[in-house]
Amino acid sequence: CLGVCWLCCSYVLDDKVGLGRTFDGIGGLSGGGLLPGSTATSRLLVNYAEPYRSQILDYLFKVAATTVYILMLDGTEPSHMHYENDENFFRGYEWWLMREAKKRNPNITLIGLPWAFPGWVGHGKNWPYDFPDITASYVVSWILGAEQYHDLNIDYVGIWNERNFDSKYIKVLRDTLDKVGLTGVGIIAADGNWDVSNAMGVDPYLNDAVEVVGAHYPGTTTVIEALKTQKKLWSSEDYSTFNDEVGGGCWARILNQNYVNGLMTATISWNLVASYYEDLPFGRDGLMTAEEPWTGNYVVESPIWITAHTTQFSQPGWSYLQTVGHLVHGGSYVALTDSKGNLTVVIETMTHDHSVCIRPPLLPFNVTAQNVTFQLKGSFASIKELQVWQSKFDFKTKKPFFFKKLSPLKIYDGSFTLSLDVDEVYTLTTISTGQKGTYPDPPASGPFPKVYFDDFNVANPSFSEAPDFADQTGVFEYYINLTDPGPHVFTLRQVVTQMPVTWATDADQTISVIGDYKWQNLTVMCDVFMETVKTGGVFIAARVDKGGQSVRSAKGVFFWVFADGSYKVTNDLVGKTVLAEGLSGTRAYGWHTLTLTVEGEYATGLLNGYPLWKDAVVLGPKNGWAAIGTHSFELAQFDNFAVEVK
Repeated sequence: CLGVCWLCCSYVLDDKVGLGRTFDGIGGLSGGGLLPGSTATSRLLVNYAEPYRSQILDYLFKVAATTVYILMLDGTEPSHMHYENDENFFRGYEWWLMREAKKRNPNITLIGLPWAFPGWVGHGKNWPYDFPDITASYVVSWILGAEQYHDLNIDYVGIWNERNFDSKYIKVLRDTLDKVGLTGVGIIAADGNWDVSNAMGVDPYLNDAVEVVGAHYPGTTTVIEALKTQKKLWSSEDYSTFNDEVGGGCWARILNQNYVNGLMTATISWNLVASYYEDLPFGRDGLMTAEEPWTGNYVVESPIWITAHTTQFSQPGWSYLQTVGHLVHGGSYVALTDSKGNLTVVIETMTHDHSVCIRPPLLPFNVTAQNVTFQLKGSFASIKELQVWQSKFDFKTKKPFFFKKLSPLKIYDGSFTLSLDVDEVYTLTTISTGQKGTYPDPPASGPFPKVYFDDFNVANPSFSEAPDFADQTGVFEYYINLTDPGPHVFTLRQVVTQMPVTWATDADQTISVIGDYKWQNLTVMCDVFMETVKTGGVFIAARVDKGGQSVRSAKGVFFWVFADGSYKVTNDLVGKTVLAEGLSGTRAYGWHTLTLTVEGEYATGLLNGYPLWKDAVVLGPKNGWAAIGTHSFELAQFDNFAVEVK
């Protein structure tokens, strides 16, 4: 630190001393997986009507906004192979999302990371590595399908999200990729902590198989073993923080300091867009919020514009300078160049309390207002002017602004000085093409409709899932019921018949939630069709209070009917707290209409329009979603789903 005043320091930006690592991009993760313990983070996005859906995609992927350079898919939602002899590369919405991202940024990097595996991969065990050839073939078939059916080239593939890695499997996966000509697909390992680098240090074949060492939530630091591999180091999942202004501050700090502290050249946000029900786990953790397709409302949150501070003025393939680091009075700066004379400098001065991420814990540090002088040397010494963009969180006045273009900064004698306040982000760059692309304000926010009906009569659906349903376990897909010549030709069917290989929950039931978490008094009605004789069972539910990884402990009012001719009303998904039970006469392979009404502390149920039970005392909760589901991983169909909120 040089200078004549205690708050004035000088920093050198110089490429003569050599360049640092290559910048690989900033990304977002769409995933969670429609499998046990999931929060499918882009689930509601596909339900938006135009033009709002395209506007959201533009904010995420177009140059005038964020330009996310990496799109990671955390599992296929749902799997392309429910069963061993099953292949379908048109399920879910992730194929669509990848195509839309490619339209807007043809050079975007695409990554696949298994979050779970179909049960058949594990041969009955909750473990995918006992048969590494089968698991590798399953993953590689997804990559081949992406190219064959969607003209999408997957650039990287991971191992198993935040689970123990298996060195043999990684090597088998590399061999399997190479055998089918996918030599250009890199492997990221192991999407947890840095431990894989220890194994790579003693296993040359493993080291050769891995292209990127990826860690989740590294806290901006790495370990010496990872550096010794001389591989690319990525924060392959990070952020995962509520996207208010503290969340934006978290994102600003780690985007710089992941490189300054840990030499990580890519940071991928969990998640890309908060397009799922906010009351699910990790609600509103995306770079922006799009959780109301029924109104068209979306919100461009601060992390979008914080991302733009880097991505609009640099690209993957640029190099960091070696001369990057911390500011003496708090904050950090990075500098990147294309080695063709362009320079981009990003500065952040986020204070501790205004940049806390959800994990890991953040140790105390101080940031104060300061003057900084930058000396431009090497090929940058001749620069005469820099474009300036500023974001100011301004927690004191509550009048923040983001990604504001300021007057160009004149450079005299190869240096410039800035007066920095706390909780600011600056970009100073030779790139003059930056712009804050905007659209007219979207429609106003509003609640989920109080009267809702879906007969699932869609002959050629664009997506396999019905609008607004968010599967928490199991997979519910549109289905054409060719065996039924009556009114139930088009239905919604739960199609997974075996517990997936996963790590988040051991719930035996399947469940898909819908609606407004604030719902209290309502009637839920649905036609149901069981396909499992004797042991089959289905339910409709109200006031369901949990999803995601906590779904096994979900409470609510669950109205079950079973193929053995019985019914049950329970206060929980797993069925331990029974509110009522008895005979129903229900059987498999016949349609039954269930009606559940919950008002205050009491619930009543109808079967085929006639009272089956009434005035069951509801122990709680007081509010929650509506839902449908099955007693186990079994085939079952649903039709004419309706909700009326009172």
